[in-house]
Amino acid sequence: MADTQQVDPKAERKAARLAQQIGSFSTAHGGAEGQVAYLGQRGARIVLVGEDGTWGDLVAPTYDIARAAVEKSGITVHETFDGEFAGKVRTGPYEWSRMAGLQIGGPKNG
Repeated sequence: MADTQQVDPKAERKAARLAQQIGSFSTAHGGAEGQVAYLGQRGARIVLVGEDGTWGDLVAPTYDIARAAVEKSGITVHETFDGEFAGKVRTGPYEWSRMAGLQIGGPKNG
């Protein structure tokens, strides 16, 4: 008997849309790599880092949809966000002020 695994058309469409967004990011930034992080009931976060150091993220409704999206996009996927991969991220003044928050006079959160 052939394996007749059920495919959820809505999940397939969502994964395809995310893959298209990942591909657009990759094209705009000279290539990209990513990492998928489980967010619990909220789904999964796809963190993207372009070859130029620009970073961004997308949220998928489930971990499986996120994994399908990165596979469809063809980018390199890392298991963790550390080491050489994390070192590729380039941040600017906005990110530093947001990370610092009130401690060093950054914008208020809220």
